[in-house]
Amino acid sequence: RYARMRYRRLGKTGWDVSEIGFGAWAVGGSWGETDDEESLAAMHAAVDAGVTFFDTADVYGDGRSERLIARLLKERSERLVVATKFLRREPLDLSRLTYENLRRWLDRSRENLDVETVDLVQLHCPPWDAYYEPAVFEACERLVDDGVLRHYGVSVEKVESALKAIEYPGVVSVQIIFNIFRQRPAELFFEQALKRDVGIIVRVPLASGL
Repeated sequence: RYARMRYRRLGKTGWDVSEIGFGAWAVGGSWGETDDEESLAAMHAAVDAGVTFFDTADVYGDGRSERLIARLLKERSERLVVATKFLRREPLDLSRLTYENLRRWLDRSRENLDVETVDLVQLHCPPWDAYYEPAVFEACERLVDDGVLRHYGVSVEKVESALKAIEYPGVVSVQIIFNIFRQRPAELFFEQALKRDVGIIVRVPLASGL
């Protein structure tokens, strides 16, 4: 018997999502051999337990994780929110973070997920100088205007990146490492995110199983 799931609003998206999400990196096969039917069964069990938020990326199994989530979406009637990521498929420098490239990468995720509009895409650990280039975030705004994306955010490794990212009003969420060993985000970032109504997606919450 499962404990009752709790839900909260994901920042400016207005979506109420489960406090516990399903991290779909492992089901892409990046951490070793996996069985797609077993992975899909695990995702169904998560939804049965009340999970409504799924986090993936285009590089998780080179699209395999996204394609598994597409299967899940077809087999469930619940409204599930899917957050994917882009940027890490190719070697990057700032010159490659153009609207055209972002659109191309997002279109591949749309195809993998088999959706017209992606719920949330996160810039996947962009280079530091990207945070000082408004054109990168303007390109994300164009994707929203195109109707192929509902919201965008960032996935970061450092608090400094998170604080810089939320200076852009279109950033609705930040995914950041926070666990029993990594507590620094709670010192300043959480307060600033709350002030700006930015949703926080905790990554590595169990310290990679440690």
